[in-house]
Amino acid sequence: MKAMLVNTFGGPEVFEVADVPKPDVKPGHVLVSIKATSVNTVDTMIRQMGAELPLSPAAPALLGMDFAGVVEAVGDGVTEYSVGDEVYGCAGGLADLPGTLAEYIVADANLIALKPTNLSMQEAAALPLVGITAYEGLMRAGIKAGQNVLVHGGSGGVGHVALQLARHFGANVFSTGGGDAQSALIEKLGATAINYREETVADYVQKHTDGVGFDVVFDSVGGANMANSFEAAALNGHVASTVSMVELDLSTAHFKGLSLHVVFMLIPMLHNHRREEHATILKAMKSIVEAGDLVPVLDETSYRLEEVGKAHERLASGQAMGKVVITVD
Repeated sequence: MKAMLVNTFGGPEVFEVADVPKPDVKPGHVLVSIKATSVNTVDTMIRQMGAELPLSPAAPALLGMDFAGVVEAVGDGVTEYSVGDEVYGCAGGLADLPGTLAEYIVADANLIALKPTNLSMQEAAALPLVGITAYEGLMRAGIKAGQNVLVHGGSGGVGHVALQLARHFGANVFSTGGGDAQSALIEKLGATAINYREETVADYVQKHTDGVGFDVVFDSVGGANMANSFEAAALNGHVASTVSMVELDLSTAHFKGLSLHVVFMLIPMLHNHRREEHATILKAMKSIVEAGDLVPVLDETSYRLEEVGKAHERLASGQAMGKVVITVD
């Protein structure tokens, strides 16, 4: 089968076309003919850093985590899927799990679900990693109907899903963005846009919550922005972070009695730990998508498998709006 391999980690030009053996199905897994995959920030980090990143596979590496495709074979013990089923998931591209920049993947049945019927393969491939991340963060933060929820980075991959899920769960949703295009997308998806370049945290907390703060803050920006999340949160509020590799003074969190939820959705894949929870979330998102409450946003660009380097460049440029997707077949 055709695949794009990384023999030496580095810039986006490192991908090379290769002909590799088509994998054989094994117990508890399904063989999927991949139709589309998408690029996530963690993919670009692995490509650049290689062994410096503990979750990276060894070279020659087959990267790519998300996919949508059609089941071609079913392994022993799998009863939920049949040949011909359209499925989606996040099942490879790190550690010892071969990735999705190829024509086929053997995926753990606990890491996939039936594809939402109203999404294209490209749209479905855009959803798994960011969707699971957003869903897990909101659940762990105890989101409830009627709460005021702030999503940092609501036009980004994780953020645009988080704000839609928060609306689905009945929250009043607000989201930060850095310009007119970002604000327009946030408003289109049903949240109140906040331009963080024009308003201070104190300003928008006063404007939208009468100074009380937000019940839940979902921070998909992280890093130094975590301090803004603590400032924006209400007393005894919840902050969910997807990018928390930062040294930070927790005094504000302490005196507000905040709960911090760090979301690292790759744990089930890396450690074979409670993988079935990913399938449960993917099934829940299928229902939410089919109900019309969640629409993945795709960047205006489009790429073929051989153009994965260009897709990585697009994501790294910071100019993409929504998910960068690669059509495999």
